[in-house]
Amino acid sequence: MLTWKEVINFTTKGNPTPNKRVEKSEKEWKAQLTSEQFRITRQKGTERPHSGALCSIYDEGQYNCICCNTPLFDSTIKFSSGSGWPSFTQPIQENAIKYHKDI
Repeated sequence: MLTWKEVINFTTKGNPTPNKRVEKSEKEWKAQLTSEQFRITRQKGTERPHSGALCSIYDEGQYNCICCNTPLFDSTIKFSSGSGWPSFTQPIQENAIKYHKDI
């Protein structure tokens, strides 16, 4: 299980290498994704709080990346943080997501 110290270390010293990386042109991404998916995944956008269809759903399963289908989070570690976005205690693998320090 990742500790906060490890997460902070990733944000300052570099992220773990992902298992796979999909390289596409902006035109290819726009053809594959909806405009909202493109804004969120490719332009570092954010959904409005409490607007996502999966915020209040706790069905069994995995949450995968819309771009490359990499498993990101398991529903068994989802919790209600009150933030308006789905919250998870851990990614499925530490290299499944990229860690950024908020400034």
